[in-house]
Amino acid sequence: MVAGVPALAEVGGATRRRSRDVVTGLVALTKPRIVELLLVTTVPTMLLARRGMPGLGLVVATVAGGALAAGGANALNMVYDRDIDARMSRTKRRPLVTGQVPLGGAVVFALALEAGAFAVLWAVANLLAASITLGAAAFYVGVYTALLKRRTRHNIVIGGAAGAAPVLVAWAAVTGGVSPVAWGLFAVIFLWTPPHFWALAVRFRDDYAAADVPMLPAVTDVGTVCNQILVYSVVLALTSVAVGAVGGLGPVYLAGSSALGAGFVVKAWQLRAAPSPRRALAFFHWSISYLTLLFVLVAVVAFLPR
Repeated sequence: MVAGVPALAEVGGATRRRSRDVVTGLVALTKPRIVELLLVTTVPTMLLARRGMPGLGLVVATVAGGALAAGGANALNMVYDRDIDARMSRTKRRPLVTGQVPLGGAVVFALALEAGAFAVLWAVANLLAASITLGAAAFYVGVYTALLKRRTRHNIVIGGAAGAAPVLVAWAAVTGGVSPVAWGLFAVIFLWTPPHFWALAVRFRDDYAAADVPMLPAVTDVGTVCNQILVYSVVLALTSVAVGAVGGLGPVYLAGSSALGAGFVVKAWQLRAAPSPRRALAFFHWSISYLTLLFVLVAVVAFLPR
């Protein structure tokens, strides 16, 4: 018996390590950094919808519901894409490729997150917010991942609608409806997504080509990609200003969004003038700063007099 104690302890330790690995893998399936970016847009939109501070419980529930839904959709994306993830150097260490998380467990986990998101939002916010959330997740997995990603270079253009949905959820959670201002913010994120993602995809164009995924940088030259980034950047900048004009967000928003939009276009122009993977990656990081600053501006405007 005494001789067997170390062996039992070793087995117990291995089991605990395996459990920790699975938990870590499940968290990785949700792509936490992407979820963080989506939530950056949620709270400022809620503040603007209320023109002040909504109830803390509603904010927490909306953020939690959005995080659960986005995490579940990301996990289902990895379930579906595990074959191409194994062929791309950027993704070959993902939990379903390495076997860190069993396939069945990943599916159950993802569906549980979606069910939890719907339940939380319906219980604390309203059915419209819950339905938009679930619809966005279904669109991301069913339309972008399953139908578009492997078939068309326009995949991320159309698929970006899922990433823009949190502002609609936020507005619906506060007001019970969706206003033209909310749709304007949706359009901003929708137009921001292609230049943001294409800039990153330039860096990994060989990966996408190896996996036969027709992401724009994998099927055309970098110069053409940068031209498209510039076009979308101009339309994005104009749209962000138009949202303020149509929504009556005031001079502070108009000035701030104009300055940010001009900066975005200048960065895109510089990338087009001297396209390279290094410059594209720098533009990718700038695009994250742009979106964050724009929605910080939205949050500020929410507390200013009309």
